[in-house]
Amino acid sequence: MSTNQQRQHGPADADGPTGAARAQDPHGDGSPQLERALSNRHLQLIAIGGAIGTGLFMGSGKTISLAGPSVLLVYAVIGFMLFFVMRALGELLLSNLGYKSFRDITSDVLGPWAGFFTGWTYWFCWIVTGIADIVAISGYMAFWAPDLARWIPALATILLLLGLNLVAVRLFGELEFWFAIIKIVAIVALVVTGLVLVAVAFQSPDGSQATLSNLYSDGGFFPHGVSGFLAGFQIALFAFVGIELVGTAAAETKDPEKNLPRAINSIPIRIVLFYLGALFVIMAVTPWRNISPDESPFVAMFALAGLPAAAAVVNFVVLTSAASSANSGIFSTSRMMYGLAQEDEAPRSFGRLSKNSVPARGLIFSCACLVPGVALLYTGKSVVAAFTLVTTVSSVLFMFVWTMILVSYLRYRRERPQVHEASTFKMPGGVVMCWVVLAFFAAMLVVLMLEKDTRDALLVTPVWFAVLGVAWAVMRRRGHGGRPAVARAAAPDEHGGSRSREA
Repeated sequence: MSTNQQRQHGPADADGPTGAARAQDPHGDGSPQLERALSNRHLQLIAIGGAIGTGLFMGSGKTISLAGPSVLLVYAVIGFMLFFVMRALGELLLSNLGYKSFRDITSDVLGPWAGFFTGWTYWFCWIVTGIADIVAISGYMAFWAPDLARWIPALATILLLLGLNLVAVRLFGELEFWFAIIKIVAIVALVVTGLVLVAVAFQSPDGSQATLSNLYSDGGFFPHGVSGFLAGFQIALFAFVGIELVGTAAAETKDPEKNLPRAINSIPIRIVLFYLGALFVIMAVTPWRNISPDESPFVAMFALAGLPAAAAVVNFVVLTSAASSANSGIFSTSRMMYGLAQEDEAPRSFGRLSKNSVPARGLIFSCACLVPGVALLYTGKSVVAAFTLVTTVSSVLFMFVWTMILVSYLRYRRERPQVHEASTFKMPGGVVMCWVVLAFFAAMLVVLMLEKDTRDALLVTPVWFAVLGVAWAVMRRRGHGGRPAVARAAAPDEHGGSRSREA
C-alpha cells in the first residue's frame, strides 16, 4: 500500500486518541501543546480583523480614483472568490482535527514539499506585511508626537506585541477582539454618518451634494472603462490579505466544529457591510472625482460631518488597524514555524512550546525579523516605492497560499471521497468553484502585469520560490523534511463522523 493510501485508509484506531486529542498532545509525552483557548467571540473577531485590512482605511481613496463607482464591484468580486477559498479551507480543516493549519493540509494531501513551500511562503508574507505595518505605525505616531524619533514607536510596538503574545494565546485573541471592535465602530460610524448626510441632501463647501446619483451621474458606473476597473484590483486585492487567518488559529480554537463554520459563513455579511457599505456611502456623499487618492476618505467624511477631531480619530483607527495586522503576523508566523519544526522543515527548537503553550522561540525569531524594518524609516523617499513593491509581492505570495488550499481541496475530493461525503461543512460548488477561483487568480496575475510597478514586483517573486527550491533540495539530500508530527488523514467512523489516522 502506498504512503498516500496508508494516510487515507490507515488501520482502525477505535481505542486511540481522536484527532483533537492528538492536536493537543501529538507526542503523547505530556509536554506543553497548543491550547484550544480561543472562544467563539475571539474567532469571530479574528475573522473580522482578517477581512478588514488597513487598505480599506488608507488605500480606498486611490482605489476609488482608479475605478470610480465600479470599485464596489471590484471588492464584491474579490470577496466572492475568497469566500470559496475559506469554505474549501473550512471543509479541509474539519476533515481532520489533527490539522493545526492549512500548512498541515497541503503537506498531507499534496506531499511534504507542498507543506514546506506553503509554510515558509506564508511566513515570508507576514514578515513582509509586518515590516510595512511597523513602519506605518511609526508614521501614524508622528501625528501626535512629531519630534519623537521614528525608530522608538516602531521598536516599542515590536516589543509590546512580542511580550503580549508570549503570555498566552488567549491574550492574542483578546487583542484581536478589541482591535476588531475599533475597526467595526469606525466603519459603522462612517456608514451611519454617510446615510444621514444623504438623507438630508447635505451640500459640501465645494458645492457638491450628497445624493445616490453620485454613483452613476459622472461617467457612469465604469467611468474609466475596463482598464480602470481592472486597475482597481491591483490595490483592492491587498486589502483582503489576512482573511485566511482563521485557518491559522484553528488548532487553538474551542469547539472548532461549531465555531469555525460560524466564522467562515459570516464573511459575506462582513464584506457587504464593511467594504461595500463604507465605499457606497463615501461615493454617495462625495463625487468620486473629488476623493483624493492621497488621503483617507474616512477623514474627509467625518470632516464634512463637522467632527473637529476627524483626523485624530481616523489616525487612531488606522494605527490600531496596522497594529492588528502586525499582531496577526506575529501570531501566524510563529505558528507556521511551529508546524514546520514539527515536520523537521525548520530548526527543531521552534517546535518547542513554553509553559504557557505558545511557540516562544518562533515568536522571538519572527519579531527579530521585523526589526530590520526599522531601518526603512531612514531610507527617505524610496520607502513609498519600496512599499508598493513589497505589498505587491505580498499579494502574489498570498495568492500562492490561497491557490495551494484550492489545489489541496481538489486532490482531497479525488482521493478521499468518503471523507467528503461524511463532512458536515461541504464547500458549496465544490470542484467547479475551485476551478473558477483558480482561473480568477490567473487573471489577477495578468492584471498585475499591466502596470510597471506591480509588474516589477511580480517578476521578483520567482526569486523567492527559487530560494525555497534550493533549500528543499538541500534538506532532502541531508535526509530532513517531511517527518509527520500529527495525525494525518481522516476517515469516517461508524457514526458518520471523522476520525484521524496516523500516517
